[in-house]
Amino acid sequence: MAAVRAYVATKPKYRSAYYAGGYPDDGYGVCTDVVAFGMRDAGYDLRQLVADDIAAHPDWYGVEVPDADIDFRRVPNLDVYLAHNAISLTTDPQDTTQWKGGDIVVYENHIGVVSDRRNARNVPLLIHHSGATQRQYEEDVLASFPQRIVGHYRIS
Repeated sequence: MAAVRAYVATKPKYRSAYYAGGYPDDGYGVCTDVVAFGMRDAGYDLRQLVADDIAAHPDWYGVEVPDADIDFRRVPNLDVYLAHNAISLTTDPQDTTQWKGGDIVVYENHIGVVSDRRNARNVPLLIHHSGATQRQYEEDVLASFPQRIVGHYRIS
């Protein structure tokens, strides 16, 4: 959680761009970067993990020309990777006992990290980066984000 909070504390501006080496280093980012920087600080190189998985299982991904510098920054690729390499859990945010800080939640076209902080109904907050107008990166939107939750994963 510390690495995720440290990344969003930099208040990255929202911009989808290509970066040689994969990881943005210019104060910009997107939702997938919240997950990638959090995992990198925990010892997981998501860029390499996804690249290796795409090479081993290209039929799972539908990526025509693999590119390690961008593939791990695409929500559909992360959902496929996590579905095959992490523990899959409930997608019902009201089942509050199943959500823990550090879990990863995937929406139809968005991704974030579940906070260890909760609202008054005991639903965890979401740490994410959703767009240029976002003012806070840790928000009470896990259950109300305007997209359907399609995946909930835990790295073990």
